[in-house]
Amino acid sequence: MGPWLGACAPAPTAATAEVRVGSKKFTESVIIGEMVARLARDAGAQAVHRRELGGTTVLWEALRRGELDVYPEYTGTLRQELLVGRALRDNAALREALAAEGLRMSAPLGFNNTYALGMKESEAERLGLRRISDLRRHPELRFGLSNEFMDRADGWPALRDRYQLPQREVRGLDHDLAYRGLESGALQVTDLYSTDAEIAAYGLRVLEDDLKHFPTYDAVLLYREAWAVGAPGVLASLLRLEGQISEREMVALNARARLEHVPETRVAAEFLSRNLSVEGEVRTEGLTSRLWRRTREHVFLVTVSLVASVAVAVPLGIFVTRRARLGRLVLGLASIIQTVPSLALLVFMIPLLGIGTRPAIVALFLYGLLPIVRNTAAGFSGIAGDLRESAEALGLPPRARLWRIELPLATPSLLAGIQTAAVINVGTATLGALIGAGGYGQPILTGIRLDDTGLILEGAVPAALMALAVSALCGGLERLVVSPGLRGAPKPRR
Repeated sequence: MGPWLGACAPAPTAATAEVRVGSKKFTESVIIGEMVARLARDAGAQAVHRRELGGTTVLWEALRRGELDVYPEYTGTLRQELLVGRALRDNAALREALAAEGLRMSAPLGFNNTYALGMKESEAERLGLRRISDLRRHPELRFGLSNEFMDRADGWPALRDRYQLPQREVRGLDHDLAYRGLESGALQVTDLYSTDAEIAAYGLRVLEDDLKHFPTYDAVLLYREAWAVGAPGVLASLLRLEGQISEREMVALNARARLEHVPETRVAAEFLSRNLSVEGEVRTEGLTSRLWRRTREHVFLVTVSLVASVAVAVPLGIFVTRRARLGRLVLGLASIIQTVPSLALLVFMIPLLGIGTRPAIVALFLYGLLPIVRNTAAGFSGIAGDLRESAEALGLPPRARLWRIELPLATPSLLAGIQTAAVINVGTATLGALIGAGGYGQPILTGIRLDDTGLILEGAVPAALMALAVSALCGGLERLVVSPGLRGAPKPRR
């Protein structure tokens, strides 16, 4: 399409515009994401909120790839993590750098959610700790820091060097679990967000950043310029949030969701109604509906990835037995893939496949290869040589020997590998929620974030039951396709 045709093409109206909203895996981001989605709908757009995506980089890459249109971010994170090394001294320089990426940034929403270090008030008083620099006197303190903070450019390594802190045994963990660690005494110091409702609820002391290490983290909306040009009316509705949320208000909103367990959709709706006169129905999905939706998502991830694994791994397993030297290479590569941590593999997929179901399916497919390849190869290698010789003596061609002799004899071992891969996929698929793939991992993540055991069980129990069902299904399939004489044959170890 030529430029003049593009200029003449009608811009999407608010009623036809689609807004894909993202949020990070912590309560404040989810609440603001819900506000953005409701404001978009109030402007007549179709809004989809991809909640609780894992980590800043996941959302940043999704936005740059055009898989998200807008998500809440912080100026300090943009300067210190995403655009680090560019010496962006003010917001004007920051906007210019974002424009080079095809992105825009709203004005601040009204509050600064900076990082801080905190500990129990009683413990801090006992040790006489009021500033971060006071921690130098206590190398024995047990630190537990959020996983993202452990590796950020503005996180623990830079903070440790700036303050010359002596602590070296520092544990990484989920941000929401750190508060429970402080309460139980397993941890003594953790990183905080200054708008966390738990600071007051748990009786924590925020240590003074006396060397001014942490920059300002003004909350903003980060969005794609191409989307904004096509939906100016929707953008204007979203920008009504600028300057509307004070730090005290944000703490109260977080407390409603985190401590009172009010759904984020309702928390966002109440704020918009009270402050921007935006009204709308708050729809709450019932337990049965949620379970059915998550089950469909989980079954889809497991089924598609497992079918792909079987289609590739069975021929590879046969190849391993036919070509010994190359076969060892195939098994080695499959073993290496199996050693890559699940979350790391999912993140590696994002630059290639984006977020959602596609990278999750590919990661699960790769994890399913090794058990099927190995068991297929073991099944074929275990066939007695005299059986093969007899088949050759009868004049059976190679293809007929494969289908009529070798494959039936190897089927018990092959099915054992498929069963192992299927059970692995059911469990690993829960991590797909971190990149927007849904499934049973979504209520587990939300439950951990909100310290809600019921939500955790809402994902964990069905996942366990599905693993048992898959195992039973594979056992039934074996009884169906394997002759009785072969069922008792010893199987290779899984």
